[in-house]
Amino acid sequence: MHYLKKLAGQTAIYGLSSVVPRLLNYFLVPLYTRVFLPEEYGIVTEMYAYIGFLLVFLTFGMETGYFRFAGKEKDDRTVYSTAFYSLLTTSTIFIVIISLFAKHIVNALGYSNNPEYLILISVIVGLDAFCAIPFARLRLQNKALTFSVIKIISVLVNVLLNLFFLTILPKYSFFNEYFPGAQNLGITYVFISNVISSVVTTLLLLFFVNGFPPFLKFEKLKPLIIYSLPLLISGLGGTTNETFDRIFIKYLVPEESNPLYQLGIYGSNVKLAVLMVLFIQMYRYAAEPFFFANVDRKDSPEIYANMLKYFVAFTLLIFLGVALFTDIFKYLVGRNFREGLDVVPILLMANLLYGIFFNLSIWYKVTNKTWYGIYYTFAGAAVTILMNIILIPKIGFYGAAVARLACYSLMCILCLIGGNRHFPIPYEGKKILIYIGLALLIFIICFFTPITSIFYKYLLRIVLIGLFILFFLNNEKILPKVLKKKV
Repeated sequence: MHYLKKLAGQTAIYGLSSVVPRLLNYFLVPLYTRVFLPEEYGIVTEMYAYIGFLLVFLTFGMETGYFRFAGKEKDDRTVYSTAFYSLLTTSTIFIVIISLFAKHIVNALGYSNNPEYLILISVIVGLDAFCAIPFARLRLQNKALTFSVIKIISVLVNVLLNLFFLTILPKYSFFNEYFPGAQNLGITYVFISNVISSVVTTLLLLFFVNGFPPFLKFEKLKPLIIYSLPLLISGLGGTTNETFDRIFIKYLVPEESNPLYQLGIYGSNVKLAVLMVLFIQMYRYAAEPFFFANVDRKDSPEIYANMLKYFVAFTLLIFLGVALFTDIFKYLVGRNFREGLDVVPILLMANLLYGIFFNLSIWYKVTNKTWYGIYYTFAGAAVTILMNIILIPKIGFYGAAVARLACYSLMCILCLIGGNRHFPIPYEGKKILIYIGLALLIFIICFFTPITSIFYKYLLRIVLIGLFILFFLNNEKILPKVLKKKV
C-alpha cells in the first residue's frame, strides 16, 4: 500500500495549491454577501459560470493531452512548446474577438451598460487558459511546491485587491476627486482584481518555466489535437453539468420570483460545499499524473480500485462534517443569503459523485478511448438540461441542485459499465455502497432527530461520525493492525 502513502503525500502538497487558495478565496464569500445584495451577487455568480465554461473551451483538453504524450518521451520540450504556443495563440485571438464585440454580447446578456464586464472576463479567461500548460509542466516535473506557491500568491493578490476596492476605497472620498466614480464601480472591481491576479500568475509562471520555449515545433500538434479533442468536447459537457445550473436559474425562474435574487442565494450556498470541491481538486492534481505513471503495472487495476475506495471514505467524512454542521458554516455568508442552506447536503453529495466519476473515468484516458468521455458527459448534460427546465420553474434553485445530483449519478453508472467492458477494475462496489448508505443514514438520523440542546445535538453528531470512522477502519482491517502495533 506504499503507493497510497505516496499519493497521499502528493495530494497533501498539492493541497497547498488547492486548499489554501480556496480558503483565501472563500474569504471573499463573507465579503461579497455583506457588501452586495443577493441580486448583485447573482451577477457575479453568472459571470463566473461563463468563465468556467470558457476555460474548458480554451484549454482544449491540452492539459491531459500534454501529460499523455510528454510522459512517453524522455524530453518533453517538443510537446510542451506545441501545447504552449497553441494555447497562447487561441487565447490571444479570443481576447481580441470578445473585446471587439463586447457591446453586442452584453446586450444579449442584459447588461448593456457594462461592456467592461465582458472585456475583463475575456482577459481572465485568456490568461488562465494559457497558464494551464505551464502549470501542467510544473506538475509533470513534480514541482508541487512551486505550483502551490504560485497558486497561493495569485489568490492572495486577488483577495487583497478585493478587500482594498470594496472595503478600503469607499472610505476615502478623495479618490473621487482624481478618479470620478471610482467608488461606485462595485461589481467591476471583482473582475479588475481577478485580471490583476491573473497577470501576476502569468508572469510568475513564465519566470519559473524559463520563459517562452526557445523553439517552435508543431509536429506534435495533430496527435495532441486528436487525443485532446474528445476531452474538450466531454469537458464542455461536464462544464454544462457543473456551471449551467446557475445560468438556467437566471432564465428559468419566473420574473415574479426574482431570478437574480435566487441566483445569488444559490451561488453563495454552492460555496458552502467548497470543502468537498477542495479535496477533489487537490486529489485530482496528484492522481491524474499518478494514473498515467502506473498504468503499465500489472497490479494497476487493484491500485485504482483501492484509490476509489479510500477516496469515497474520505469524501463521505467531508459530507458528514459539512452537512451536519451547516448551522455553523452558515455564518460564512451574510444573513440575507442563508435561506438556501437546505440545498447544501444535496450539492455535497453531487460533488462526491463527481469525484467518483473522475476516478472511474481513468479507464478511457489510459486506453486512449477518450471519445467515451463525450458520451458520458453529454448524457449527463442532457439530464442536467432536462431536469433544470422541468424543476427550476417549480422549485427554484433546489431544482438545479437535484438536477446536478441526478446528472452525476447517471454519469457514474454509465462510466462504470463502460469500464467493465474495456478496462475491468475490481472495484469493491458492495463496500462502497455500504459506506455511502451508512453516511446517508447518519445524516438522516441527525437531521430528523429533534434535540433542542445544542450540546447534545453536536455530541450525537460527533459520536456518529466517530462510529462511521471506526466502522470503516475495522471493515478495512486497519483498526486491528493499529491496535496490534500498539500492544
